[in-house]
Amino acid sequence: MAWIIFPLWGLGGFSQVTATIDSTTVEIGQEIRYKMQVEADSTQIVVFPEGKTFTPLEVIESLEIDTSRNGKRFSLIKEYALTQFDSGHYTIPRQKVMVGDQVFFTDSLKVEIRDVLVDTTKQKMYEIKPLVEVEAKFAIDWKRWLLWIGGILLVLGIIIFFVLRKKKRAANKENELPPYERAILALRKIDESHLLEQDSHKEYYSQLSDTARKYIDEEVYDHAMESTTDELIARLDEEIKSGHLNLDKKTIEDLKKVLKTADMAKFAKSKPDVITAKADRNVIEQVIHKTKSAIPEPTEEELLADEEYRKTVAEKKRKKKIFIGSAAIVVLVLGTWIGFGWAYGFDVVKDTVFGHPTKEMAESEWITSAYGSPPVTISTPKVLIRNAYQMTDEQKQILKGNETFVYGNLLGNFYIAASTVVYSQNTEIDLEKAVEGAIGGMEAEGAKNITFKTDEYETLHGAKGLKVFGDFTAKNPVTQQSQKAEYFMLNFKEGGGFQQIIVAYNKEDRYAKDVAERIINSVELKNDK
Repeated sequence: MAWIIFPLWGLGGFSQVTATIDSTTVEIGQEIRYKMQVEADSTQIVVFPEGKTFTPLEVIESLEIDTSRNGKRFSLIKEYALTQFDSGHYTIPRQKVMVGDQVFFTDSLKVEIRDVLVDTTKQKMYEIKPLVEVEAKFAIDWKRWLLWIGGILLVLGIIIFFVLRKKKRAANKENELPPYERAILALRKIDESHLLEQDSHKEYYSQLSDTARKYIDEEVYDHAMESTTDELIARLDEEIKSGHLNLDKKTIEDLKKVLKTADMAKFAKSKPDVITAKADRNVIEQVIHKTKSAIPEPTEEELLADEEYRKTVAEKKRKKKIFIGSAAIVVLVLGTWIGFGWAYGFDVVKDTVFGHPTKEMAESEWITSAYGSPPVTISTPKVLIRNAYQMTDEQKQILKGNETFVYGNLLGNFYIAASTVVYSQNTEIDLEKAVEGAIGGMEAEGAKNITFKTDEYETLHGAKGLKVFGDFTAKNPVTQQSQKAEYFMLNFKEGGGFQQIIVAYNKEDRYAKDVAERIINSVELKNDK
């Protein structure tokens, strides 16, 4: 294979850029190796081209930069694997390389893509497969991920709903029982738990004590659960003396003895024998029976107060469940957000979920159209609208036509303008003066502190012009806040006229610059070869 080398020397001879390809003729789908070699000073930053700068060829692989050092100078080699799936003669456009503050351009290279010869007498023919629409990979992944997450959240929500509803129904059914029946049911559950056989004396006596206290709390003394054993017994004695409770002294002493034993089991790790533990269980049952008989029938006022209390407790429980469920959903959503943010970046996740106008522009289907006469062909995410402009009598004598097509506002978040001017007579066009006029027009619209740099520019098909780029400050007409903006401006003098393309955008918009560069790189003129 023959390598073709095109050297480019920077000002003063301090940097060298060369571009080579391994072959000028390949078959369809075959790989072309495009190598760029840069020799630069160790203090200079080198930026190689990326993206769709090799169009009409496709980049199938961009290899890592190979760096070697020779004294105070670096030699950097960057290789690209290119291909094309249609036969014909193609031109690899010149590529831009930044070396420090200097810009270098390689020469364009011509390649031939040949058809693969097929012997149809030996090769079996098949029907052409139908086209398959393929969306952008990132967009598909996001939609699929969001769909999966939404489905999982929905299934988890349904499962949690039914589990909680079942528990709630069971709890409500149990809570609907009178205190006496709930206490007897609790004793049966203790018997069925086999805690004594499992040597769980602490849990056994804890449930036994709670059953007695809860019953007394609901029927006699509403602070029985948080009271100490001595405080509870003292309060029961007061209820007996006041005539509100008709219990005998022996029952109170038996209850006191069991509660003391329970306290020793819970806090002192005491382990009474199984016979004593079962006897204590029977004592609690007898205390509950006798307490029920000893309680006078409640008055109508007491029944109403008790019902109000039950409603208050039920409302508190309901609010607690809602809070726990909401907190679980928040934690799940937050965890998902953090996971995707860590993997893809929080800004990307936020813009994907809530939307971002410039990101949506970049991912939408772009429109390629010709504007004005002579036409300027340009690809944009939105169709440019003709700007109504009436020429003065003086302009009509000089110009055949003046057409401008725009999208957005120069001082807004994103702006595109394509203008064409045709002169009545042969007129020598000074692009630098045209740029000065355009800058003045930007100032007239409200742009301030405009900076600009100029550079020669050539489209992929060879139309040469002047590129202007820089930034300015302006007051956004929507937010009414000052914002920093960047702009690109291409100026051509083709077909006896003047063509100008301006793209301006909010500098803080993280997607705008890529969109702007894609628009600028798509510009072609009618006379391009």
